[in-house]
Amino acid sequence: MTRALELERRLGFTHSSIPKVGHLLHVLAAQRGRTRVGELGTGCGVGAAWIVSALPPTIPFVTVEVDPTLAEAAAELFAEDENVTVLQGDWHELMPTEAPFDLLFYDGGGKQHPELDGEQVVGLLAPGATIVMDDLTPGRELHDAVREFWLNHPEI
Repeated sequence: MTRALELERRLGFTHSSIPKVGHLLHVLAAQRGRTRVGELGTGCGVGAAWIVSALPPTIPFVTVEVDPTLAEAAAELFAEDENVTVLQGDWHELMPTEAPFDLLFYDGGGKQHPELDGEQVVGLLAPGATIVMDDLTPGRELHDAVREFWLNHPEI
């Protein structure tokens, strides 16, 4: 965690998950029965660090980041973790071949338009998987298409 937070400060990255989300990720990743874990949107690797800190070294963790600078920095951060793979590019293209995941942290862009790629995200999940979506703070009184999609999807 310390190294990921230092990297975040050094690069001036301000979009990492808050500590409460990190603690949740850690608890979920530590659950028995995990076989493959993924993340959409690596950033500086803060969320990934929370997850990896709870995973046994035999459980593969795959994370993808579209920004080449961030992906390279995160790859260096996790270079000694043999179970961690940091991919650089568009998750739509890279993650389907890495799936299915029984825990998926959806922290990248696109969540606001599930009609565009929600089904592809669902396709990354193993049966009975857990998906954690960051940056979807409740509180609006208006119809929320994003929540409606994820809360009412028949396969989730």
